Amino acid sequence: MHRRLVLAAATALAGALVLTSCASAGGAGSAAKGPVELVFWTWTPNMDKVAELWNEAHPDVHVTVEKQVSGGIMVPKLVSAVDIGIAPDLVQVEYQVLPTLVAKDVLVDIAPQVGGVKDRFAPGIWQQVTVGSAAYAVPQDTAPLALYYRHDLFKQYGLKVPATWDEFADTARELRRRAPGRALTTFSANDPGLFAGLAQQAGATWWRSAGGGKWKVAVDDEATRRVAGFWGGLVREGAIDNQPMYTEAWSRALTEGSQLAWVSAVWAPGALTANAPATKGKWAIAPLPQWKAGESVTGSWGGSGTGVTVGARKDGHVEAAARFAAWLNTDPVAVAALVREGGVYPAATAAQTGDALAAAPEFFANQPDFYARAAEIARNTAPSSWGPDVDVAYAAFKDAFGRAAQSRSDFAAALAAVQRSTRSALATDGLGTAG
Repeated sequence: MHRRLVLAAATALAGALVLTSCASAGGAGSAAKGPVELVFWTWTPNMDKVAELWNEAHPDVHVTVEKQVSGGIMVPKLVSAVDIGIAPDLVQVEYQVLPTLVAKDVLVDIAPQVGGVKDRFAPGIWQQVTVGSAAYAVPQDTAPLALYYRHDLFKQYGLKVPATWDEFADTARELRRRAPGRALTTFSANDPGLFAGLAQQAGATWWRSAGGGKWKVAVDDEATRRVAGFWGGLVREGAIDNQPMYTEAWSRALTEGSQLAWVSAVWAPGALTANAPATKGKWAIAPLPQWKAGESVTGSWGGSGTGVTVGARKDGHVEAAARFAAWLNTDPVAVAALVREGGVYPAATAAQTGDALAAAPEFFANQPDFYARAAEIARNTAPSSWGPDVDVAYAAFKDAFGRAAQSRSDFAAALAAVQRSTRSALATDGLGTAG
């Protein structure tokens, strides 16, 4: 759930990559007769079982899965592998780091090979694997945001599920009046992905390619300022809590009901199972509150695609690798196996209501239509905009917003600090900024 860039690991990993080059590159560059040999780096559990389905049905192209630790740690390792000529052919890549890998010449444009599957995904999801007209991956999984709430406590305190953010704020205030020891939720700065998804829902466009290696950076655009002002206002007036997620205190608050709701993604059942197991059956999913009544838009908190690297291009295997990427994420048998074996929430729209997701998560057995509701929410995922140096922006967010949340100070100033850090990082990397 938490994947971050660990750039300092690149140098240390390079030596290990050289020692394992034969195993990593496999037969990808071999001139020997036989099937095309592809290597796939991924962190999804049991991906080897899914790949075996492909291997059995496609004797001309054999895929070997090499398990990686996580998305963030894998990035510097992948860059090092490209630098020394032993990159895998395929790689699982998080949406937010895809532009970084494009800027580092790691990924290959596969739009000519996979453009035909574009309509299998919500437009906002497909956009996350593109830069301009180029497509650098096929979406694999997605994580639409929703509102998770304690239906038993909402009933106890006579609260209605908020349909708009104005209603959300009013509900937070009303709960404080009726039960001063309880809060509707908390604002947490220790995972920027949540804030990014909320800004995405509001229409934010943080990065935009300006051509010529330059990028327009607007982390503090009007939509994001609106989101920051909304949450900062609730924190300042004490309508919601200001403590971070993923702590013992946070788990206790969910368990004891001192926090009644959590804005989270479709993977929330697993997180709640781990952090508040005693509340099983007491939660429900609802659409994210909207900025305008009657709308139905959500953001996302996570997700990844299957990309083809320059390693495949070097060996003349782009076509074969792209075929596998498209099959993995659109073929009904493959996607069902991804759900069953890997536990992913598929990006392919049709798969979100397929047989593999017919039963609700055990934690939400009280809501048998859980995945039907999730699919309806996911259908209107807003487009996102990622660019290079997301890791810098995220680190600056945790620092600036973490301090602002704890001191209940101005979120606008924190947002401006994130903007400055992001533009500075792009300039330092020689990528340039425009606008």
